[in-house]
Amino acid sequence: MGKKRRNVRAAFRKGHDTSKRERGLTRHFEVHGADSHQERGDRVSGKGRLTRRRTVAGAEMTEDSSGQIVLPEVDRETCVLGRVLRVQGLVSRVLGDNGRLYACATRQLLKQLATNLRHVVAAGDLVWVRPEGPTPEEGLPQEGIIERVEPRHGVLSRTSRNRQHLIATNIDLIVVVASVAEPRLKPNLVDRYLVTAEKTGLRPIVCLNKVDLVEPADLVPIIGVWSQLGYEVLPVSADTGFGLDRLRDRLRGKETAFTGQSGVGKSSLLNAIQPGLALRVQTVSSESEKGRHTTTTAVLYPLGEDLGGGFLVDTPGIRSFELWDVIPEEVAGYFRELRPYVSKCRFPDCTHTHEDDCAVKYAVADGWIDARRYESYVQIRSGE
Repeated sequence: MGKKRRNVRAAFRKGHDTSKRERGLTRHFEVHGADSHQERGDRVSGKGRLTRRRTVAGAEMTEDSSGQIVLPEVDRETCVLGRVLRVQGLVSRVLGDNGRLYACATRQLLKQLATNLRHVVAAGDLVWVRPEGPTPEEGLPQEGIIERVEPRHGVLSRTSRNRQHLIATNIDLIVVVASVAEPRLKPNLVDRYLVTAEKTGLRPIVCLNKVDLVEPADLVPIIGVWSQLGYEVLPVSADTGFGLDRLRDRLRGKETAFTGQSGVGKSSLLNAIQPGLALRVQTVSSESEKGRHTTTTAVLYPLGEDLGGGFLVDTPGIRSFELWDVIPEEVAGYFRELRPYVSKCRFPDCTHTHEDDCAVKYAVADGWIDARRYESYVQIRSGE
């Protein structure tokens, strides 16, 4: 028995249509009089033919990792299910289940729906595509329209312009790549990714690249702090191949996003893990010791059979990572070492920053909580 059609009353983006009320009504009244001032049926309230809410026929509303979404009905006989490989501008590259590549625009309805998302579609999304136009020559993508985005899980996102910026979706593992030199290691940025992993339930791996440029003994303190908290830390070198076999084993059969700041070697690691990708790489600026933005958009790459299938997502370098949907009162719960102490403070609403009789501050002073990690907590909680 087919699924019963439903009508969903959905909110639309503010300003998705032209002004609902004609401008200059007072001037028009003074010139032409009262008879032509207002047409019968015209509403002075400002609501007209279209409002900010509309009925979407044959749709359903559900909740996923990116929030509340509307699922329009699609004709599965004519549409193809596929996965978004990359989104660049108005065009999304989608690999269909039939093995064909599609260059797709997004259905206007999906773009008009009110949402906290900066972009409607992201790399890793499962979408339904309606093919358009004639069948192209061999090797060329076919045009299509993205009719529906399936509910997401395993979302890696950040805040951008007060909206949710989806970096990668439908993943189960994030590899936080950081370089120990050129550019220098930023432990606080890694901590932000770990907080996001705690919130979303994604499994994180801290991958320290370019270990051939430093003395291994210098890395023991920072690796020890993360490892004692239960996070897996892998020292690797894309140039020498050190540690790459262990990294490949962790990726086998997984759906993984590589993320981190610019210049840490994400694309170089992917080239070493999956030969044949030939991703473009650049050197780090010698003046600022910052990476150059080589990867400009998130791109999904299917893994070979030797790695058990799955896929990798190469993401653009991020110099600042503002957490999405995390309020200051929640931050302490996402730091594993702070959780045993938060209930022992004198005040139930303790911020663990300036209060007296704070169990967290006592634990820092006694060496039970790493002082640098505590500083990360304070910065994140304060919104820095």
